[in-house]
Amino acid sequence: MGRATKEKKTARAEVYYGDETCREKSTMLLTEMGLPNWLIPFDEDIKEFGYVIETGFVWLKQRNRREYRIEEVEGKVVVYDSEITAYVEPKKIKKLTGVKTKELFVWITLSEILVDGSTGTITVKTPSGLSRSFALSVSAA
Repeated sequence: MGRATKEKKTARAEVYYGDETCREKSTMLLTEMGLPNWLIPFDEDIKEFGYVIETGFVWLKQRNRREYRIEEVEGKVVVYDSEITAYVEPKKIKKLTGVKTKELFVWITLSEILVDGSTGTITVKTPSGLSRSFALSVSAA
């Protein structure tokens, strides 16, 4: 049983289906939380998006895993698995699963994303505690 399934069974969740609706709802949530919209650069094929308001737990299911080059973060290659889960709160994503980035020749799992509006930076962290900060682009689409 996946993490999203367990969380849905224990709490009241808002669940949406279909690509267009899921993209709209996930973008709205990122905006509400003060997070950049380009953190979820999905073009198509989102099957399900859910959000548990009480806990901040979110999940997104897409048909296939996707790889993107995110120019706003120095052109980093990021892979999004077919299921992504996290807990969101204002300016922060924590306990992130299903997202990896490539550093040199090694794929690194990301576990946390923090936005610091006062310094204009976004910081990504790994489960081992390593982190890296980047300039936050406000012009991202």
